[in-house]
Amino acid sequence: MIATDQLSVEAIRQRLSASVVARQLYVFGAVDSTNAVLRRLAREGAVEGTVVVADAQTAGRGRLGQPWFSPPEVNLYASVLFRPSFHPHEAARFSLITSLAAADAIHDLGLAPAIKWPNDVLVKGKKVAGALVECPTRGDRIDFLVLGMGVNVNVEESALQAALGPAAAAATSLSAVAGHTLDRNVVAAAYLSRLDAWARRYQAEGAEPILAAWRERDVLTGRRIEARSSRSAVEGRALGVDGHGQLVLEQTGGRRHAVLTEEIRIIE
Repeated sequence: MIATDQLSVEAIRQRLSASVVARQLYVFGAVDSTNAVLRRLAREGAVEGTVVVADAQTAGRGRLGQPWFSPPEVNLYASVLFRPSFHPHEAARFSLITSLAAADAIHDLGLAPAIKWPNDVLVKGKKVAGALVECPTRGDRIDFLVLGMGVNVNVEESALQAALGPAAAAATSLSAVAGHTLDRNVVAAAYLSRLDAWARRYQAEGAEPILAAWRERDVLTGRRIEARSSRSAVEGRALGVDGHGQLVLEQTGGRRHAVLTEEIRIIE
């Protein structure tokens, strides 16, 4: 892995266009995870829009507790704090802005991203980014909501292979696809700016524009998939995302299954 640029508050802010996101912006070296740092800050009273960016993570996690390969000096690891007033059942569909913002930022680089439920971003069929959403609640009230995003920016494919083994076949980096190294500050600013725009649109117009935009980039609809949990596996045809942000799967015989937290595998 080759160091290409240094993340900094100043370099990100120079390129940032946002009114809420990054009201407070922290850039760290190595942390356990950006979500963990932001959770601690949130409990200490951090304002909505607070952002934690790190150069590396020592205990990064993806969905379902899976480790997230987080080497230093090559990728983007960022978490953003929201303090929404909506009901907890809206959190899933609100969180779709995470993958939309990442996809927009990647599109700005001249690449063609797609989204795999719930918040993975693919380029040329391989994963380049993924999100971890955390939403502590108290009864019917959201305490705070953290949207964490990891983006493979400049990590070399050989490093992915060494760290992930066979799973590396399904992953790549933006630089590998673009054919040149990228400035992580540019990627960070683009992502945070887009996230701010989508969050403001959600607040102004509700969920429908977010769901519509997400569906346009959805890579699963119409494909046969397997939804696997620790207890069972269900196969069927993906029908797309419903109004709650859940993936709907149609099994043989027409029975429908709402996917909540399962891991998704594309069969065909």
